[in-house]
Amino acid sequence: MTQRPSLQVAVVMRRERVPGDMSRWQPWRWVLHDVTGHDVLPHAEHFGSVPRCMRQTDDEQMWLHPGFTVELFKDDAEGYELNASSPAPCWFVLWRMEEEPGISSERMAVPTMVSLSYHDAGRWLDAQENVDQVPAPAEVVAWMKAFIDEHLVVEAKRRRRPESFRTLQDRFGNPASVSTEKNRGGGQHNGGGDGQ
Repeated sequence: MTQRPSLQVAVVMRRERVPGDMSRWQPWRWVLHDVTGHDVLPHAEHFGSVPRCMRQTDDEQMWLHPGFTVELFKDDAEGYELNASSPAPCWFVLWRMEEEPGISSERMAVPTMVSLSYHDAGRWLDAQENVDQVPAPAEVVAWMKAFIDEHLVVEAKRRRRPESFRTLQDRFGNPASVSTEKNRGGGQHNGGGDGQ
């Protein structure tokens, strides 16, 4: 069985203080800070296997979440192409607010999936998930483009049938016909006399 091309990455989430009047309702917010480690091997030895706080000040916390595998799938080559051909190709990260017993006493942003596919990001957003993005490095974009060049199948565009060839239907969906003959005088007159 052939292995899919893949990268090991770590996700860095940042908890930052909300400035101004909005802080009355929400004093903190979580944002995606970075996706890193695609070029570091062995990944687990460098990053470990559990989330950890990298930095903490009065105004922010930085949390590292290691151990994500980003795989490229042949049947999603179009999703990678949409990302790679955009003005700023990026990593997409789905994250959720969760409790992490033993790591933090408060709910925190926990990344659950990382992808380079525009289609994945669209599905996650359609499902009302939290999805953020950060720029992908040039070497990752080049790796993705090499995969696209090898596996993207461009389907021939089907010629659209001109509107004049469409079958006519009435408002109930039944076939309708059009006559070019003129019907003058509103049809036959079945009045009282023949007028002569």
